[in-house]
Amino acid sequence: MPTHDEDPPREPSPAENRKHSEYPDETSRHEGGVSIEFSADTGRRAKRMVGIAAALLVACFLLVLIVRHFHDADVAGAGLAASSQPPRVDVVIAKSATVGQDLVLPGETAAWYETTIYARVNGYVAKWLVDIGDHVKKGQTLAIIETPELDAELAASRAQLEASEAQVQARKSDAEFTKTTNDRWRDSPQGVVSDQERDSKKAEYQGARARLSAAIAQVALDKSKVDQYSALTEFKQVKAPFDGTITERKIDVGNLVTAGSASTTTPLYRMAQTDPLRVFVDVPQSASGDLMRAGIPAEIRADGTRGGTFLGSVARTAESLNPQARTMKVEVDMPNADHALVPGMYVKVAFRLPPRGLVEVPAAALLFHADGPEVARVDGSGKVSFARVTIARDDGSMVELATGAEPGEKLVLNISSQIAAGQKVAAHESQEPALARDRSAAPSGATVTDSSLAKR
Repeated sequence: MPTHDEDPPREPSPAENRKHSEYPDETSRHEGGVSIEFSADTGRRAKRMVGIAAALLVACFLLVLIVRHFHDADVAGAGLAASSQPPRVDVVIAKSATVGQDLVLPGETAAWYETTIYARVNGYVAKWLVDIGDHVKKGQTLAIIETPELDAELAASRAQLEASEAQVQARKSDAEFTKTTNDRWRDSPQGVVSDQERDSKKAEYQGARARLSAAIAQVALDKSKVDQYSALTEFKQVKAPFDGTITERKIDVGNLVTAGSASTTTPLYRMAQTDPLRVFVDVPQSASGDLMRAGIPAEIRADGTRGGTFLGSVARTAESLNPQARTMKVEVDMPNADHALVPGMYVKVAFRLPPRGLVEVPAAALLFHADGPEVARVDGSGKVSFARVTIARDDGSMVELATGAEPGEKLVLNISSQIAAGQKVAAHESQEPALARDRSAAPSGATVTDSSLAKR
């Protein structure tokens, strides 16, 4: 029997019975109390949504085709319009070079004086007094050499000199005695002494005078030997020949040194004078004429040194060209009191070359062919023409032309190879800063300025 807590089983309602009888294809089941039903409207709704999505895709595709069609038409029209216009080119106005060109060349420093010091006497190094890097004065002792052989020879020559001087005294006495005897025999009355005896005494006197002269000559010879050895003893002290800096020391205490400067002889020191300092530069043929005169100011630039920039002037030139390199050797002298530069350094030397009244253009305006450089000119009607030019000076970014261009002409920069002579172009004036450059306003160390060079 059912209890009061359990509900009695529910009978299907008439509506439910009628639904099952009207739609026998539909199913209804209960699984765990959940009803799952499938309706015929579900398929129709899915088909309708698929059709709407397909229509949207087709519409978007048609829209893209239309937009692309109009874009292609615009591009084609712009291309047609551009092809009908003359090509655009950048031009510069050729100007007269009113400011001298800055010429920067590599150079090498060299000492004012430089020498290798050898021993003048044979001996042993007793002491060395200076080392590399020491600044010495002229006449300062650098080392002391012990010379026992030279000392012995000097002592022997002095003893020989004393003996020779004593011999002179003896010869003088003999000469005086023979002179007195000769005078007595000469003044004797006739017949007291024979003529032969008179001649004999006269000959003895003349011989005594000759021996005296020989003794005096021997004294002079021995004295010269003493002076020679005495002079050599001065070289026992190795002294500096000029004010300078010791750049190399090759001796030590006890070293055997040999006099001379042969290839097999070891030098003692090497020293150099670096104030003032020489700077040698190889100037190309194109600038040799401008730097031929002495006194032209120059600027020496050395990286990694105190100050970095130094002033000097042209002291002398070779006044001839190297036939292999077509360059001229130029010497620039500069003060170097603080020894900021040393011999053998690589430096850059800048010169201010005077203006020649030439036409100055950027290097980008040049065209290089097998026949030589050319420029492309644009006339008043916008047509291009080509002209061969001659380069007088070239400092990299700017070029000075001797022939082929005139001030005020419009020259094309970086012209395309597709542009031919006689073709019309649309010229646009370039505003390159190189065209309006002012060398005197350049940063310190970049160029040689008239004001900086005038300080020298």
